[in-house]
Amino acid sequence: MVSTAESKPKNPYLEMLRPEIADMDLALPAASALLASYLLAGAFPPLIPFIIAVIGGYAAITSSYVFNDCCDIDIDEINLPNRPLPSSKLSKNQALSYALVLAIIASATALYLNPESFVILIIAIVVISIYSFVAKRMTFLSFLPVGIAYGLVPIGIWLAFDPAGILLNVQDSVMAELVTEGQDTVILPLAAIFLGIMICVTDWGFTLSGVARDVEGDRVRGAPTFPVTFGVPATSKFVTVCWILGVIASLIIGLTAHLGPIFFAGAMLAGIWILKQSFNFIKNPFPERGGQLFLQGSRYRGVMFGSLIVDVVLSTVSTDYVSILW
Repeated sequence: MVSTAESKPKNPYLEMLRPEIADMDLALPAASALLASYLLAGAFPPLIPFIIAVIGGYAAITSSYVFNDCCDIDIDEINLPNRPLPSSKLSKNQALSYALVLAIIASATALYLNPESFVILIIAIVVISIYSFVAKRMTFLSFLPVGIAYGLVPIGIWLAFDPAGILLNVQDSVMAELVTEGQDTVILPLAAIFLGIMICVTDWGFTLSGVARDVEGDRVRGAPTFPVTFGVPATSKFVTVCWILGVIASLIIGLTAHLGPIFFAGAMLAGIWILKQSFNFIKNPFPERGGQLFLQGSRYRGVMFGSLIVDVVLSTVSTDYVSILW
């Protein structure tokens, strides 16, 4: 979990939410909810639960950003001295309270939608806390829990709209009608599993690109991150492997969910673009290029999720139109 670029909004609370990558953080829960409902019953999710899920997913993601900043003040003093905490725009106690408020919002939305989603949220919080509290200062494998925690986000959102029935009787779910219509028989379909895998693996590449940018501060503060341990050139190669696997996983999502040409066109074009950027990082293995790829990774995922959303929306609308005609 890394901080982003120097050009920031004036409000420190807004800045800590990483607004420059908000497209990715909002599109992920939206795409997960829409795809879950579409595969379950070929329909849109109820509007209010959908809005609540997007807000809750965004709050869960951004709470981890804020908490990580609280744990990385000494490193950010070197790498990003203008961020709210090292520049004293906010105190550590204010930031911790902010992270807690965001986590409470995420927890309340998860509990409202499905206790199974709440369990996934708690697991994700524990995993990301291990990274922020312990792993980053102890091992070059610290990027692993970041990807795992982020990969759990679409799983938690998915269960809100397609309950597994383990902790919640599906008839008591806010999605009971759709679950009944869809005659759901599996805990998680393959599309949901590969969505989680895709997010996890691409987040390793995404995170390590930013960590490569922050290598100097990590080295000075004694954090044995992957770029500190193996160097930025080796990191660039590993990042590229992550993006290759992630792009492949994105196409498997489309195949297992039987998505249409809009998704595949967007996913393939965006995938080719991000792989081109990744190979450029190999050719130019410098911290600054890693920082650029970090932001470009957000653009890729935003476009991929956006293509998924458009494809599902149009498919659902066309299905409803055909049903009306018949």
